Amino acid sequence: MKTKQKHTALLTGAAAVLILIGCLFLIQELMRPKYGQLNIPEGTLIADYYDDPTHHDVIFVGDCEVYENFSPVTLWEEHGITSFIRGSAQQLIWQSYYLLEETLRYETPEVVVFNVLSMKYGEPQSEAYNRLNLDGMRWSASKLGAVRASMTAEEDFLSYVFPLLRYHSRWSELSGEDVSGMFQRNSVSHAGFLMRADVKAAGTIPEGRPLADYQFDQNCYDYLDKMVNLCTEKGIQLVLIKAPSLYPYWYDEWDKQMEDYAREKGVPYINFLELIDEVGLDFTQDTYDGGLHLNLSGAEKLTKWFGQWLADHYDLPDHSGDAEIQALWSQRSQRYHAMAEDQARELEEIGYLKSYGAKKPE
Repeated sequence: MKTKQKHTALLTGAAAVLILIGCLFLIQELMRPKYGQLNIPEGTLIADYYDDPTHHDVIFVGDCEVYENFSPVTLWEEHGITSFIRGSAQQLIWQSYYLLEETLRYETPEVVVFNVLSMKYGEPQSEAYNRLNLDGMRWSASKLGAVRASMTAEEDFLSYVFPLLRYHSRWSELSGEDVSGMFQRNSVSHAGFLMRADVKAAGTIPEGRPLADYQFDQNCYDYLDKMVNLCTEKGIQLVLIKAPSLYPYWYDEWDKQMEDYAREKGVPYINFLELIDEVGLDFTQDTYDGGLHLNLSGAEKLTKWFGQWLADHYDLPDHSGDAEIQALWSQRSQRYHAMAEDQARELEEIGYLKSYGAKKPE
């Protein structure tokens, strides 16, 4: 009798613990920011990758200079190359490394492309950007490494393990969208690309202010070495690039370091700032924010050029003849072009309102 009572008590206790854990998990998911619904699409990008179980020939890693400047759909339409951008806002090089490390647990691409702007940051920068980069990453040894490498002095590791500790004060901000967002997450990107079709021409870009020291931090070189070694170990071709963003300023001294490093390691390095005319970019039309990032037309131009470069230098397969892959990317292309048309209509209406101060008639 006592044994039966003891077993019943144990089962009751275990059930209570499981119910408590379940409740805490639901509360945590409720409190966690839903970046897409907060109009912060950059916070959704990392998690988008897990919704795409297909193989990719090319993986991009890096900051906004990849996820706003390259279009995987264009790469597919022009060359039948499949790709995904594992980019995020102010993605630091150690975050890029750990994201790549994690990605290679899911697949082995033929080419990895890394944008080198983050070499300018030798230490953690901001909790806000850390969250945009790390909150959407699944737990693994790679995320553990990324969190430890990224935390600022004011941050607490446990708040990444249990986000409720960080977001418990959001009670007053909760809405019905927080509830629906617990069970459904809508992708806002196109294989990691954030689309912007609006135009804001670049004005005069000032020269960079002289720096006391142009040398990249050794910590950045250590992680770049790790990236090179990881790609070599997996038989992947690593390509280093500097996107053609006019700002932040890219110093000649920085460019020389990347040229020397690439030559030493035997990897290609492309500085697109030197190829603006060859790519066909027009910064009166191909940027949405005065030259910091490319808009849709600029990203498509850059992607077409880079896609041809990839096709010329590597034996990448053209999947356009594969019926299953073709069907999948055809759906993605339809969604992509539908969004482009929607943005064009919105911009047309905004232009009408600015010109006439009234709603455009149907």
